Amino acid sequence: MIVARTWAGKRLAVLGLARSGAATVHALLAGGAEVVAWDSDAAKRADLAPSPHRGEGQPSSAASGAAPHPAVAGATGPSRSPAGRGVMHIEPIADLTGFDALVVSPGVPLNTHPLAAAAREAGVPVIGDIELFAQARADLPPHKVVGITGTNGKSTTTALIHHILDTAGVPARMGGNIGLPILAQEPLPAGGVYVLELSSYQIDLTQSLGCDVAVLLNVTPDHLDRYDGFDAYAASKARLFAMQSAGQVAIVGAGDAASAGIAAKVPMERLTVIPAEVAMDQSRWPSLKGPHNAQNAFAAIAAVRALGVGEEAIAVGLASFQGLAHRMERVAERGGVVFVNDSKATNPESAAPALGAFARIHWIVGGKRKGDDLDPCAPYFGNVVAAYTIGEAAPLFFDLLQGRVPVVEQAVTLERAVAHAAAAARAGDVVLLSPACASFDQFRDFEARGAAFRAAVEALS
Repeated sequence: MIVARTWAGKRLAVLGLARSGAATVHALLAGGAEVVAWDSDAAKRADLAPSPHRGEGQPSSAASGAAPHPAVAGATGPSRSPAGRGVMHIEPIADLTGFDALVVSPGVPLNTHPLAAAAREAGVPVIGDIELFAQARADLPPHKVVGITGTNGKSTTTALIHHILDTAGVPARMGGNIGLPILAQEPLPAGGVYVLELSSYQIDLTQSLGCDVAVLLNVTPDHLDRYDGFDAYAASKARLFAMQSAGQVAIVGAGDAASAGIAAKVPMERLTVIPAEVAMDQSRWPSLKGPHNAQNAFAAIAAVRALGVGEEAIAVGLASFQGLAHRMERVAERGGVVFVNDSKATNPESAAPALGAFARIHWIVGGKRKGDDLDPCAPYFGNVVAAYTIGEAAPLFFDLLQGRVPVVEQAVTLERAVAHAAAAARAGDVVLLSPACASFDQFRDFEARGAAFRAAVEALS
């Protein structure tokens, strides 16, 4: 795992013990920190605890008013890291007096969570695992970092950059908002590149990550429940460039006003602009179809060129890229009908490019909506031969699409939508799950929704 010497002897509170939170605890312990960890989910607490002697439920020394000490953890005693250096307490976090930082998972809403407010009041930094990675960089072999953000396309672009580096023989790790938590991965040898997908939430929790190459693809309205309006959300994305220094490269999209405004504030000598419309020959890239993937590819090419990758290696990487699960993923072909899983399209802006990528579409759309319209998708309604609305948004989207596409059906369930679309489709058509909505009304997450789509396709007679 990745650790930092600077953590030794520090006292940190960790709130949220899912994958990134658990990886954070293990890294901090290996680095010699004292960690007070908590999650409201008892199962996650149990998964983290290495032994019965963990002090769960006991008040922290800070909460009880005692002076913090790395070897004291309440009545039942501390749990030590496997290396025997750090000390862990699993207990509710109430008072942040004496802590060096509060480390929270990106899912913790900083604008409403009382502990985040308490940390600000106490002057305790609120950070995330990406900031801890930034702190650890001084102890790693010489390396580069690429950070990719944007409302849409960042997972594909991150995976594509990583793939091109890998096929070019450059040691690379991929993490952040994709794959394994970065702190859980083995450090790279000298000359390696860490490729990090960064959500706005992760950027909010990061203060010192100066990316050698920083990429912003686009900024469109999303996650506004966590921000004081769209401008605040865009400002969060812009902080990725504010953390850079002279000589580091910025790659920024120009397809929307917010991104263009951010680009205007980046010094020209280190800026590459992604055009609003990219004209590229995508015929040799089977997993990079559609205008949105032209922009993703443009950004990836600019990033790896900045890292010194040659043109031949870039061409090989683009042609061999297999794409991501749940993002324009071709899951089957039956009788000349192609079934495409784009479950990761959780808002209209991210669904629109998929609609633009195919000529005859049976569109499965709906879920837990993030707005009251499908306007970003409207330019591509001419490609839709039939729409099947599902989930919480099914009635609204049924009404919105009436008269705008030839056929609209309120299917409600994903299984019914797949069955009816498959029955109506003919050779050359595409049955596309691109919901333009979150999944939480009917599924655990977009991955579970995509898996259900695949299962429904496989179940077709």
